[in-house]
Amino acid sequence: MPTTTLTVVAIQSEDCMRTVMNAIQDLPGIGYVEVSPETGETTIEHSPLVSEGDIRAAIEDAGYATR
Repeated sequence: MPTTTLTVVAIQSEDCMRTVMNAIQDLPGIGYVEVSPETGETTIEHSPLVSEGDIRAAIEDAGYATR
């Protein structure tokens, strides 16, 4: 499975982290998600059918910016 790593901006609490993780896990073909609450670094293992753009869009729809 491909792995994508990106940074989510402004994760300030466990609730923020859960919101981001839930938004990503709602996408089809997500195998694994890890979010660091300290740095915002997010690692996602996913099927080839899910693009980095799809993941970024899900995070942004949840109200968080990515870089």
